[in-house]
Amino acid sequence: MSSTTYTIDHFAEILHAKTFIPQPNLIISRLVIDSRTVIDPESSLFFALQGKRDGHQYIKEAYENGIRSFVISEEQYFGAFPEANMLLVENVSQALQTIAIAHRNQFDLKVLAITGSNGKTIVKEWLYQLLAADYNIVRSPKSFNSQIGVPLSVWNIQKDHTLGIFEAGISKENEMDALQCIIQPTIGILTNIGEAHAEGFSSPKAKLLEKLKLFKDTELFIYSPEYTHGIPAKELPGQTKFSWSLSQTADLHISFIEPIEDKTYIRAIYKGTEIECLIPFSDRASVENGIICWATLLAMGYSATAADARLEKLNKVGMRLELKNGINQCSIIDDSYVADIPSLAIALDFLNLQNQHPKKTLILSDLQETGKNEAVLYAEIADLLKQKNLQRLIGIGPNISSMASLFDLEASFYESTQDFIDHFPAIHFYDETILVKGARKFEFERISKMIAQKVHDTVLEIDLNALAGNLQFYRNKLKPGVKIMAMVKAFSYGSGSFEIANVLQYHKVDYLAVAYTDEGVALRKGGITLPIMVMSPEPSAFDAIIKYKLEPEIYNLDILNSFIKFLPTDTFDYPVHLKIDTGMHRLGFEESELNDLLNTIQNSKKIKVASAFSHLVGSDEVQHDEFTEHQIQRFKSFAQKITDGLGYNLIWHISNTSGISRHPEAQLDMVRLGIGLYGHDGGLNHNKGLQTVAVLKTTITQVKEIKANETVGYGRQGLLPDGGTIATVKIGYADGYTRRFGNGVGKMLVNGQMVPTVGVICMDMCMLDVTGLDVKTGDEVIVFNGKLTIAMLAAQIGTIPYEILTNISQRVKRIYFYE
Repeated sequence: MSSTTYTIDHFAEILHAKTFIPQPNLIISRLVIDSRTVIDPESSLFFALQGKRDGHQYIKEAYENGIRSFVISEEQYFGAFPEANMLLVENVSQALQTIAIAHRNQFDLKVLAITGSNGKTIVKEWLYQLLAADYNIVRSPKSFNSQIGVPLSVWNIQKDHTLGIFEAGISKENEMDALQCIIQPTIGILTNIGEAHAEGFSSPKAKLLEKLKLFKDTELFIYSPEYTHGIPAKELPGQTKFSWSLSQTADLHISFIEPIEDKTYIRAIYKGTEIECLIPFSDRASVENGIICWATLLAMGYSATAADARLEKLNKVGMRLELKNGINQCSIIDDSYVADIPSLAIALDFLNLQNQHPKKTLILSDLQETGKNEAVLYAEIADLLKQKNLQRLIGIGPNISSMASLFDLEASFYESTQDFIDHFPAIHFYDETILVKGARKFEFERISKMIAQKVHDTVLEIDLNALAGNLQFYRNKLKPGVKIMAMVKAFSYGSGSFEIANVLQYHKVDYLAVAYTDEGVALRKGGITLPIMVMSPEPSAFDAIIKYKLEPEIYNLDILNSFIKFLPTDTFDYPVHLKIDTGMHRLGFEESELNDLLNTIQNSKKIKVASAFSHLVGSDEVQHDEFTEHQIQRFKSFAQKITDGLGYNLIWHISNTSGISRHPEAQLDMVRLGIGLYGHDGGLNHNKGLQTVAVLKTTITQVKEIKANETVGYGRQGLLPDGGTIATVKIGYADGYTRRFGNGVGKMLVNGQMVPTVGVICMDMCMLDVTGLDVKTGDEVIVFNGKLTIAMLAAQIGTIPYEILTNISQRVKRIYFYE
């Protein structure tokens, strides 16, 4: 939110826009790009961004949510809403950037900008922790670093801020100039340069040069020569340069790194003197990010002693919201590492995305170091909670407790986390979604542990952002107007039920499809309102289908007649979907049944065909392309006859995941997106472009030394001829890790190293050969992730990725992450 007062006329002047302004006196303080995430509609300016999804389509929704000011580029909307201010421009995204530049120009403050391939957000958040005592800081929310995220971040600058910390990310050439103009950094930091987004650049050097454009006018540039290879130091940006390195001469030359339990001790040469620091993390990425922060503090003039004292107190950064099951049929959203207004708004939007419970509760700590007067701050929070339709607030901390009168909802307050814990037996939670949002000092992880359901040490982590990213990946392949039916059958390929469906509904897919009626009923009870097709509608479930407004797949005359007969006599145009057999020979109508099919439908007013569809049998393989084309043509012919016979239009769909990526001619009116959502597509080379959605992990229960020729496990099948070390881990065939992975067939990742199974797989555990590795009880073990993929596991036992995902037992707890 801006501290400078802008009127709609002011923005019209900045943008040189054509105007329709029936309400010229509206003050604009918020920039909005999503009609669903409105905080203060009257003071919001909505930007109808055009990408794969056209923001103009959501103007009506934004208007209904109370927004009265819009930036548009399509003239048909100009003046279409009589009470709405309209600014007509050529390019909406450029208009957003232009406004951000104008806003940035109002302030003369020190601005620190960060770019690179990895580590940007962690470095930003750690620098915030390290510098907050000396500056009033404005920073990018979460990882807002794109062509849209950066202007929205810079818009948050207010007159009392003394330091800005913004990250910038690019994915192709000629993107950084715009971000540099918006941020206008005085200090620049280059983090790790890796392979991310490499496909958008002609060469690694081109990628580096594009990133360096961000720093062209900086007073100070902080970097490692290990990531600027090929560019002489004198050609690097920055009036002053500060370098750090582990391998070559630099301003900060790292000479020694030693892990000490979960911390890392580091020595370095700085200005000819040996200095040291202790970083409270031990993984490689955190150590490097910590060194970057160390270099930044020194380059900004902090003493080595002061830098060491601050670095030792660094806290873990909560990058993602964590959704998990809670006590008493509750769902818990854990965001207990950071608390400020921008991240609170994001978390509340995620809370509102969850529809599985009737009540929404927020446990919120005092917000600190915001730079705002407390009365103003908590009034803004109270207004935010009201607009987000929160039902219950539990405030923890002396400041929020003192402002209790501002909150017009069910609320209770506690002076401290311990005070809340002491009163916990008398605090009741039941059938509600609970957002836990607290500043680090309040140690809200203690609260999360109390209200979360105890988790089996084997967990499946689901990245909801990756799921949404994969959805967009396929959307980008579709022709305009093509609908998406998302397949969420089989517990969403093992990934979840309403948790997945809520995300898909939020991102506006057109249909969902389940295998059985009870899956559809569970989604309806979880608050899903999208049309849902049931692929196996048994007559015994017809009553539930009708009660919960599900739409059956009809694949033969018997099921069609049974459903028509079951429908109440006063039913009209109940939607059904016709399955046509074009070569799968599993289910579906044959062309010989066309006349009987049409006669039956035409003789009943109870039903109306919503769609006709078929199933491609080999869309992922080149060898079947000729047959795929035969199926497509056969389906079109059959579907046209049905359409002509019925006399009205219906949705045609035949394409599946691999059909989308390999057969654009099969898109028709709608596509059915299945396992591609979860990161696998047999039609793509190594799943290029898709993100890993699911990570299955477990832990080590015990470590044992085995002598030569001793056996391991049932049937004495496991043998280490030379002896060695085995680790017993908490996953077995009851969890879905089938016995076929036994005796060295299966592999897992321990400390980043691939290790084989030993002996047979047990019901609840199995054994790994960890000889030569430094492991201990409690260490994390990866069963599959982005490195050890489900495709690799499938190849190990001669099956397909679908089986790997769907085999994961319900007793394996699912934890959902959202950034």
